[in-house]
This record gives sequence, structure tokens and C-alpha cells, in this order.
Amino acid sequence: MIEIMKEKEIIMILILFLVLLIFAVSTYLISKKFHKNYTKGNMDDMDGVEFEHFCADILKKRGFVDVEVTKGSGDYGIDILAEKEGITYGIQCKCYQEAVGVKAIQEAYAGKEYYDRMVGAVMTNQYFTAPAVDAAKKLRILLWDRGYLDRMIEE
Repeated sequence: MIEIMKEKEIIMILILFLVLLIFAVSTYLISKKFHKNYTKGNMDDMDGVEFEHFCADILKKRGFVDVEVTKGSGDYGIDILAEKEGITYGIQCKCYQEAVGVKAIQEAYAGKEYYDRMVGAVMTNQYFTAPAVDAAKKLRILLWDRGYLDRMIEE
């Protein structure tokens, strides 16, 4: 009888260990999907969600706090909410194959107002069209292009 109890206890401990191991491995794999150690060389291969998480990770490493990736649809033009040194930011992320146009600036401006943020910005793996730059100046939206992102990654 005692040997049967010991066998059952050993089996239960092994099952518990396996469950914990499976949980740990699955948590690790899920976190790797969204928090890869991206480099500037492979940011062009990301989908939109990956790029948003990539940008959020860069911001965290650069001293931003309360960094939050917003829900995918219905985000009112803002992909990341963040704060640094008491200044709140609403950030639009664009992972494009070509230059980013005025629409992204308009979305960042509208989202900044919707989320009641002090500063609006657009982060991209590309550069901005001249009309987008003009609109950003007028609407006071920060433009963080590929060169700026590359410098943020390197620092």
C-alpha cells in the first residue's frame, strides 16, 4: 500500500513537472514571436504587428516608460502609447516598402488628440514624402524615419 502511494506521488510530481515545463516553453515561444532581437537589417521583413512591438522595445530601451502597444484595429491612429520624462507620446508605426505619406501624419495627429497625448510621432522603417514632412511641421508631429531608428538601435 505504501509503495503504491509513493508511485502515485512520483507520477503526480512528474505530471506537474511536465505541465510546468510545457507552460514555460510555450510562454518563451510566444514571447519570442513578439520580442525578437531584431536588428535594423531585418526590420523590413516584419509584418505590422511585429514592427509595432519592435518599436515598443526600442522605446523601452531608450528610457520610455508605460510603453503600451494598442489594439490592432480601432486604435484611432496610434499604435504605441508611451511616456518619457513626464511627456506623453502617441506613436503611429508604419512598416512600409515605400515612403510614408501624409495619411500617416494625419492619423498620428488625430490619435494624439484622441488619447490626449502631449506629443504625436510616426515611426517608420522608411522615409517620408515631402508633403508628409510639410504636414508634420504644420501639425507638430515628430517624424522618426529609418535613419533615426537606426541610430536608436545603435545607441
